[in-house]
Amino acid sequence: MAEDSGVTYPSYLALDQLLTLQRPLSQPEHEDELLFIVVHQSSELWFKEILHELEGLLGAFTRFESGMCLWRMNRINALMRIVSAQLSALDTLPPQHFAAFRGFLGTSSGSQSEQFRAIEAASGMRDPHFVATLQEHGSVPASVQRWLERPTLEALFMDLLAHEGGTLEQLYTGPAPGTLFFLAEALLEYEQQFAQWRFKHVQLVERVIGPMTGGTGGTLGAKYLARTVANKFFPALWEVRAKFFGAK
Repeated sequence: MAEDSGVTYPSYLALDQLLTLQRPLSQPEHEDELLFIVVHQSSELWFKEILHELEGLLGAFTRFESGMCLWRMNRINALMRIVSAQLSALDTLPPQHFAAFRGFLGTSSGSQSEQFRAIEAASGMRDPHFVATLQEHGSVPASVQRWLERPTLEALFMDLLAHEGGTLEQLYTGPAPGTLFFLAEALLEYEQQFAQWRFKHVQLVERVIGPMTGGTGGTLGAKYLARTVANKFFPALWEVRAKFFGAK
């Protein structure tokens, strides 16, 4: 039997501190501001875990551990489903309720989330527009820059594929699906989960503030978010599909 260390559920999870971090600013306090804070804070906690898993995934890729890569990707996809699903809670936030406390948010905007930007960088965002967006508020955060200096997930996958002596086409023409095939499909599922999160975010913003209303912090709101839905992390994995249908 384990020795009693004095650790309890509340102390292990630091609940005394955690449950004091939800601090509505509206005066008088609007009852829906707590929901808004909890959804965004929990998103940041999941982002932290996703980045932790991406660190493990990068290590598995560099060691050419295809099985571990697949296991990590399956977990990351499960986490993305959670992040996306919890946005549904904000579907219950009527526009007149958000308008009642939106003015207290100041210049805060989801675009300022360093963890989300780090996930984008880790996943493969490298285009000039993305980098320019990162630089709008000054120098690129160190946590994001660190990922920008590393290989993208697609580059790591292609290195693993070359190490195993295969090609993308062979993954889909072999006698039976193998680990690398399922890993490729898991990467595409991740991209789809990410796109679905973006699309759901667009719909949520349009539902709460309308499609043409500017976002907090001077952002373009739903108009900007809609542009990001088509972003691709794994263009090679998408392009290989066209080769089976005569596309050039």
